[in-house]
Amino acid sequence: MTVYGNFPGSRPRRLRTTPTMRRMVAETRLDAANLILPAFVREGIDAPVAISTMPGVQQHTLDTLRKAAVEAVSAGVSGIMLFGVPADEKKDGRGTAGTDPDGILQAGLRAVRAEVGDDLVVMSDLCLDEYTDHGHCGVLTEDSRVDNDATLERYAEMAQVQADAGAHVVGPSGMMDGQVGVIRDALDQTGHEDVSILAYTVKYASAFYGPFREAVGSSLKGDRRTYQQDPANTRESMRELALDLEEGADMVMVKPAGPYLDILAKVADSVDVPVAAYQISGEYAMIEAAAEKGWIDRDAAIMESLTGIRRAGAQMILTYWATEVAQRLRRSQA
Repeated sequence: MTVYGNFPGSRPRRLRTTPTMRRMVAETRLDAANLILPAFVREGIDAPVAISTMPGVQQHTLDTLRKAAVEAVSAGVSGIMLFGVPADEKKDGRGTAGTDPDGILQAGLRAVRAEVGDDLVVMSDLCLDEYTDHGHCGVLTEDSRVDNDATLERYAEMAQVQADAGAHVVGPSGMMDGQVGVIRDALDQTGHEDVSILAYTVKYASAFYGPFREAVGSSLKGDRRTYQQDPANTRESMRELALDLEEGADMVMVKPAGPYLDILAKVADSVDVPVAAYQISGEYAMIEAAAEKGWIDRDAAIMESLTGIRRAGAQMILTYWATEVAQRLRRSQA
């Protein structure tokens, strides 16, 4: 081969020659501190229940939830987001189990705080869908539409009981208009000024939520397209972002993560508050299923997917692999 002059003058491959070189020049770093573990606590069970659509994930008892929290702390995970799964007979049209001070989510919050104190940021999902017999995120009107303002009243009650139970952070996920402002007022008026709000600012009506339905024992009838966002839209995400910030959100989130990295990047470039992204059940299930078939390298795919979310701008990532990945990162850095 004839080489002409200094061709090629620039050789980017020089910076890819060894693992140590690649690590040194890496632009994006994933750390255990970026990770938050979503966890499910179920009422009325005496042993963990495997979630068939999410291999490796389970519905916890209070005892196994405590153990999972301790394990997350030991791995260096920053937070845990709790979801309650009540007994079916306790579900009703208003989701009253969600505001029962002794309800399963509140019991889980108290158990985790008693076990790990402030060593984990303890977060609570603030939504009615797990507790309603119709499975929607709010109170229904007589013609079966979600009543936005009546639902806000219920969210205010939920915020108070979750804060009373020990939540450091509440995560309103129902996509009701005005939810952040109402929750902020409810917290402040009940002496919980220090409890933060992680707003589910951008939450799309996604096909990737499927496995989550089993995880929370969903009773959903119909769909949530009248209140969750249309996957076709970008501008309305920025409108939702502006409203949540105006209402007092301390942190904002994009959900799902992987299919919406473009939205995540726009949000991250637009704000001066911490930005989270939720790698949801369907994202998890696809990688696990493909790996089980031998079609992909499981560990490499997990790390690549999380790095992509981090690269797009997420400072915090909710992922069901949080503890596993944190342990792997710790070993690699030892």
